[in-house]
Amino acid sequence: MSEFKSQGRIQSIDLLKGLVMAIMALDHVRDYFHCQAYFFNPVDPTQSPLPVFFTRWITHFCAPIFCFLAGLSAYMSGRKKSKSALSGFLLKRGLWLLLMELTLVTFAWQFDPQFRINGLAVIGTLGISMIFLAGLIHLPKTVILIFCSLIILGHNLLDKIQLPGNFLWSIIHHAEVFTFSDSFKFYVDYPIIPWIAVMPLGYWFGSFYNNNVDSSKRKRLFTIIGISAVCSFVLIRWLNFYGDPLPWTKLDSGSKTLMSFLNLNKYPPSLLYLLVTLGAALIFLGNTENLKGKLVNFFTTFGRVPFFYYLLHLYIIHLLAALFAQLSGFGWKLLVLPDWILETPTLKGYGFNLAIVYLVWLSVIAINYPLCKWYDKYKNNHREKWWLSYL
Repeated sequence: MSEFKSQGRIQSIDLLKGLVMAIMALDHVRDYFHCQAYFFNPVDPTQSPLPVFFTRWITHFCAPIFCFLAGLSAYMSGRKKSKSALSGFLLKRGLWLLLMELTLVTFAWQFDPQFRINGLAVIGTLGISMIFLAGLIHLPKTVILIFCSLIILGHNLLDKIQLPGNFLWSIIHHAEVFTFSDSFKFYVDYPIIPWIAVMPLGYWFGSFYNNNVDSSKRKRLFTIIGISAVCSFVLIRWLNFYGDPLPWTKLDSGSKTLMSFLNLNKYPPSLLYLLVTLGAALIFLGNTENLKGKLVNFFTTFGRVPFFYYLLHLYIIHLLAALFAQLSGFGWKLLVLPDWILETPTLKGYGFNLAIVYLVWLSVIAINYPLCKWYDKYKNNHREKWWLSYL
């Protein structure tokens, strides 16, 4: 089949994964370089200019699509393994990602050897979701779909449960910052619900890539489901009664009203957030299986080595920010962060306009590409090294 590469990978999946990871880097560059990042929330429709809003908003697609594709990829890799072997791998991989979140990933964000903050962010939540998936794969596919649907469709009913200061509830469904001492904070940015349903939903969709499924049927089905999800987002959002804890309002200009309509809750991702992002993902997967060319090959390189790319791009961005701070007179030590970068008052006054943000972003992608291409080749040529599957 034309969409399958020689090594059994599916080009459209790697392409989508690579695209969202490249877009993700834009958000992280904005965190470290944009001069306005320390003064207002970029998705606040009352303060944010439209270009700043959409620079942030477009990156909302990254985490849910990547989580969904991780589940889909787990199904694909598990077709040549027993359920117990796949379950064991997912469990170990999940624990490894949790460890990486609390060590190398946190250090990449902060450059703080004292680790004065830590937390549960996207990599840690992906790890927990893999641990859940390790158990869920043993259930019938229908049960998996029911589990995912109930959580994704119904989890916003939990929004009314407010338990401030409750660490367990925060891990489950309420983003919060915990101050355990004068020198240590723990950020819960990614509560596990509904992420533990997004990844298994991707696993469920993986069965549509079995050899006995006609590719035209898969493309048509993905497109229909994707368009239906996006239309459902528009309708439910317009009715303004459920699906997101942030209701939209009519403001004093059309652009501000549009931003209010599109401003969705990410921490945790609401039903509406998931409908528009995962709907777009399915539309993309349903219509890109036959894409070819240099640009496709460029982005699929990132998609084949996602965790390597993730670690690499964080360190490159932070190192470049330290260099820019030094050259602009602030000093590189400013970027040794005792707190989350956007909660660090000393950074007010540092930064550059949005055009520079985009130039730095393109530079980060350009620096990443040859390193990711080298690692992808090394990984393919050394399949006997088991540890490469964890990076």
